[in-house]
Amino acid sequence: LVFASKNSLAQSLRLGGVGDDTPIEVTADDGIEWQQQNSVFFARGNAKATRGNVKITANELRAFYRQNKSNKTEIWRLDAFGQVRIESPSEIAYGDHAIYSAEQRVLVIDGKNVRLESGDDVITAQNQLEYWENKNMAVARGNARAIRGKKKLQAEVLVAYTREDKSGKTKVYRVDAFDKVRIITLEETATADRGIYNVESGIATLVGSVKLVRGENVLKGCRAEVNLNTGVSNLFGCKGSSNVRASGSLIPDKKQ
Repeated sequence: LVFASKNSLAQSLRLGGVGDDTPIEVTADDGIEWQQQNSVFFARGNAKATRGNVKITANELRAFYRQNKSNKTEIWRLDAFGQVRIESPSEIAYGDHAIYSAEQRVLVIDGKNVRLESGDDVITAQNQLEYWENKNMAVARGNARAIRGKKKLQAEVLVAYTREDKSGKTKVYRVDAFDKVRIITLEETATADRGIYNVESGIATLVGSVKLVRGENVLKGCRAEVNLNTGVSNLFGCKGSSNVRASGSLIPDKKQ
């Protein structure tokens, strides 16, 4: 079987594309079935597929192959079923079902406990998680959450962008949030329509129906900058035709 490209980044979940000629090692407790008429391999029972530093484990793996223009066998699609785990030295993805398209270089994972761990960041979703190799991008859909320590960014859709650090490990450096955006820290909750979180600076920029809640204090505006590292938030009104000023209700601390 062939699976991943020689040019794949071993430190990430990159699985390579079509036209590759690097072998992959496949093992399974219940054996491997080769259906030549359907051009597919089945590996069942604690199935494992390993290439370099990237490893896929599942209850069952299905590898669909074909002959390329050079008359060599190439894997163009890989399906994984049951307790799916895809692991590299810097990232781990979990789910119930996964489909990898070698042509598009896109990995789609779904199930009840979809999860991506990248460095100190954890991304979860109720519907599915997409991993786009060529764009270094992960898309989480359905009550998606990005968690780092006790800080949480939540939205219907989260788009996380990754890149390698100096040690060669893949880390999330930016997260875009869309629809029902919510940031939760120990001191504050912020909601908005959209948001951009710069992981390195710790600053989340929120726009659209912004509300900041800290205890009984409530602030409202069109745009806000929330620094998750320092706990300092800046709220701004709307400029232009709407011309809505930032406003709020501040309740004195009764203990003081």
